[in-house]
Amino acid sequence: MKILVTGSQGQLGRELMLQADKAGVRVEGVDLPDFDLTRPDHIKNAAQRYRPDLLVNAAAYTAVDRAESEETLCMAVNRDGPRHLAQYCREAGIPLVHVSTDFVFDGRKKTPYTESDPPAPLGVYARSKAEGEKAVQDTLDRHLILRTAWLYSVHGQNFVKTMLRLGAERSEISVVADQYGCPTSAADLAAAILAIAGRLAAAENEMWGIYHYCGDGVTTWYGFACEIFEQARRHTQLKVTRVMPIATEDYPTDAARPAYSALDCGKIAARFGIRPPAWQESLAATIARLYSAA
Repeated sequence: MKILVTGSQGQLGRELMLQADKAGVRVEGVDLPDFDLTRPDHIKNAAQRYRPDLLVNAAAYTAVDRAESEETLCMAVNRDGPRHLAQYCREAGIPLVHVSTDFVFDGRKKTPYTESDPPAPLGVYARSKAEGEKAVQDTLDRHLILRTAWLYSVHGQNFVKTMLRLGAERSEISVVADQYGCPTSAADLAAAILAIAGRLAAAENEMWGIYHYCGDGVTTWYGFACEIFEQARRHTQLKVTRVMPIATEDYPTDAARPAYSALDCGKIAARFGIRPPAWQESLAATIARLYSAA
């Protein structure tokens, strides 16, 4: 089986490329500057070159706050790009896995969101991802939309690497303690996608649709940061001695965030037998990788 991954230089894309051989899957990747998701001709040319059996869209505009002032670009990438991919997949007769986000919800629930909960995005980025989901749903029957949350990895920039940098530089750090979600390892998410890829190629109708995948367990950004520092101290010394919990209103941002965006992963477990590890376990593995590569 051959998979074409868009956004191959991002956190998830790089993990998909790294894990492909182990999973017995051939993966080709495309990304900027040679590949532009907003250009249908780029999509067609890449797909005709690699002739994939499945397309995985791991590309996205993810600058949540900057999106408030770059709405046109954000919508072009997160809404129109997935529509272009779905249109090509429909013409080529191949399935599409499209990665989405917990941000499609407004955070007013107090229990984990299920796939049947209606999206209620709060800002431009969130709305672009919700509209990207709908574009895929309206265009292509053979699709799987995979919502994830609080993604981190050994690659690129993310919350884990930011906390490690600040923990080495500062003695005191303040972190928001009233936003709840599920930290997710990009390595785990990539493994899940590769595990179901072969089944999607010959999937029956009941396997298509929206699924949730995130680390098991719910925490806050403050709780996440505290666990990052605890895990990191097993590998190195840190300067930080105090982590201060603060309210969202004490850390103003251009875009509103959902106060609670935990995702229920029961559906993917029931349909595919995939159960995410505890988020603390996956975090420990990621931090070990980071320090072993240092």
